[in-house]
Amino acid sequence: MRISTAKRLETIEEYYFSKKLREVRERIASGKPVLNMAIGSPDLDPPKEVVQAIQEEALIEGAHKYQSYQGIPELRKAISDFYKAKYKVSLNPENEILPLMGSKEGIMHISLAYLNEGDQVLVPNPGYPTYTAVANLIGAKPLFYDLVENNNWEPDFHSLSKMDLSKVKVMWVNYPNMPTGSSGSINLFQKLIDFAKKHSILLVNDNPYSFILNEYPISIFSINGAKDVALELNSLSKTFNMAGWRVGMVSGSSDKIEAILKVKSNMDSGMFLGIQKGAIAALRISDSWYDNMNLIYKERRELIWKLASLLGGSYDKTTKGMFVWVKLRDGVNAVEFIDNILYQNDIFIAPGDIFGSNGKGYIRFSLCIAKENIEEAIQRLQNKKLHFITDIPMINQN
Repeated sequence: MRISTAKRLETIEEYYFSKKLREVRERIASGKPVLNMAIGSPDLDPPKEVVQAIQEEALIEGAHKYQSYQGIPELRKAISDFYKAKYKVSLNPENEILPLMGSKEGIMHISLAYLNEGDQVLVPNPGYPTYTAVANLIGAKPLFYDLVENNNWEPDFHSLSKMDLSKVKVMWVNYPNMPTGSSGSINLFQKLIDFAKKHSILLVNDNPYSFILNEYPISIFSINGAKDVALELNSLSKTFNMAGWRVGMVSGSSDKIEAILKVKSNMDSGMFLGIQKGAIAALRISDSWYDNMNLIYKERRELIWKLASLLGGSYDKTTKGMFVWVKLRDGVNAVEFIDNILYQNDIFIAPGDIFGSNGKGYIRFSLCIAKENIEEAIQRLQNKKLHFITDIPMINQN
């Protein structure tokens, strides 16, 4: 006898990386020396102060009890101070900040708090696949808006204004952008806030890449009146190499935070106190941390640029974040292209197709890989350079 699954599972597929990484692990288990250049999971350690904080807290009496759904006041204050110091933005730690177990859960919590079945959600194309998956899971409908290279991977507000927006409740934006690396700007954020106000849309900026190879981090709340219509997700995963710790936050006006808390308080029982203490230590780290991390990422990025050129790709050197977005030569099928590289050279790269139809013809490299491994990838491809020039899989033009 088979128990049938919920119909909502018919609306989504297993996350690409979940499925593909199984294949990569199988190749590694069989002895293949696979270099993973696809996943944005920081390979470096978090600050020593962070690890020390959790170690010390774990030994304190009472540290292992259930914690507040809202996080301890000290953590919310640290987040508020961080926003003030880094973004020049004021957030009330009492009611405008909600710590999360990673910002990914925030996407679900926000969607459950604001979307009814049949509501529409503006989702960027290309964009983070979870925006679409969550909308489908809860019975909302993703309405894709185009991001294209010749518009600097920013929304075309003229085209957006021509769309039927009567059922749109939420709009997802993500700057610095993943996967393209487009930095965004105060001017763009002002246009987004004006658009959201005009159409009564909740605007959510997903902002985990502010401090990676980016000299001028900005928040959606840098715009006057943004709290009327906006929320912002942020995370410690990328900035402080704490991806496995699952620490994020959502910020916004008190009424919006209260709505999200109604959902969150029914989903978990609070974050481990030691992790909260570690997060506080991270948020208070000196500026030298960011400088040192970016020196490493800069060196890696220059090597990735060399690797991308070897593959005949083109890229924008002004982009931000921990990925390099590469345009392949016209007509190249990115999925087949990266599979050929995986099977013949044991190098795993992300195809742009997984981020949406506007990602076709692009590939994405992660900077979360050691310099020595990037150099090894370059060497492998240089040894077989003629293969990639003469045998590139092409998109079926029929």
